[in-house]
Amino acid sequence: MQEYYKEDLAFIHDVGYSDYALKSAPGILEILAENNIREGLIVDLGCGSGLSAQEFTKAGYHVLGIDISEAMIAIARARVPNAEFRIGSLFEAEIPPCNAVTSIGECLNYLFDPHSDRQTLISLFQRIYSALTPLGVFIFDIAEPGQVTQGTTKGFTEGEDWVVLVEKEENQEQSILTRRIISFRKQGEHYRRSDEIHHQRLYQATDIANQLHQVGFQVQTMRSYGQYSLPKAHLAFIARKVNSQ
Repeated sequence: MQEYYKEDLAFIHDVGYSDYALKSAPGILEILAENNIREGLIVDLGCGSGLSAQEFTKAGYHVLGIDISEAMIAIARARVPNAEFRIGSLFEAEIPPCNAVTSIGECLNYLFDPHSDRQTLISLFQRIYSALTPLGVFIFDIAEPGQVTQGTTKGFTEGEDWVVLVEKEENQEQSILTRRIISFRKQGEHYRRSDEIHHQRLYQATDIANQLHQVGFQVQTMRSYGQYSLPKAHLAFIARKVNSQ
């Protein structure tokens, strides 16, 4: 399987794109409190560099983080030594009994796993439902169609010792978003280049809500996590396990 979020891009994502995880965490903690989930295990699917796990453990939760990127997991283990982290596809990971499952930052859209498709997503929802304790919650967000409204977009972001360039193109017929990512990270006097191509399947919110309902969840949607508003064409879900069966 091709590697994603290799060492340099993992580093850049951690230092340069931490807002999504850190600013969404207070709202997610509010949702957990509103559902009387104040302790126990949170399984964080697509945990990245452990930024969400850091906030969850500070609040007193146990955390199991799962991510396909070995480099991301290495950062997460160093950041949150009292949490558990595993390398693997979130679509295939074993999910232990838990009070909550989270997946923050459009992780469910990614097509890193060659086996990931709509049926795989439904199977994941079923496994999450089975793993959750009664009245447990599944909190996640997705990217919807409309990420790129016309043609191709190009942009760059720079930090003290790195630059990343991203080209985005959306196939509206297939609902596939392609990101071509070129990163440069300073190594001594020179910059090291690395290239990655990421594909995402963009989902209609109504389709996801219907699939969650069919599994047995009670579903609520929102455009923000507390005070943190999600980017354009993104939607968050709270899926509650209301039955014990």
